[in-house]
Amino acid sequence: MSGGKTPLELLSGSFSKTWLHDKWAPGVGGILGFMGVCYVNWGTSRPLLSGIQKHVVATVGLAALALTVDKWRNQYLAEKDATLRHYVELHPEDFPTPERKKYADVFEYWQPIR
Repeated sequence: MSGGKTPLELLSGSFSKTWLHDKWAPGVGGILGFMGVCYVNWGTSRPLLSGIQKHVVATVGLAALALTVDKWRNQYLAEKDATLRHYVELHPEDFPTPERKKYADVFEYWQPIR
């Protein structure tokens, strides 16, 4: 049976982004900021939505922070993938294409003990 994907094909980065991909981090950050201020208000026995300016500042601030962290993480992972891809290109002998196997070849015979 022929081999599977080569290591370079596995590191090609061929995935499609969903419509939610760029909205996830700021959305979660904003929700955490809003709920954090509500929790502080609850902990100090105040109405949950009192001091609405704190809610707005925390929501916008944590959404911006989450977006910044997400962009930094994407850049870091892209650089890491590029480094790995370059290493695999320079040393193909260290990364042979794995042999494809069927489940029947991998699993051993199983006899239930009753």
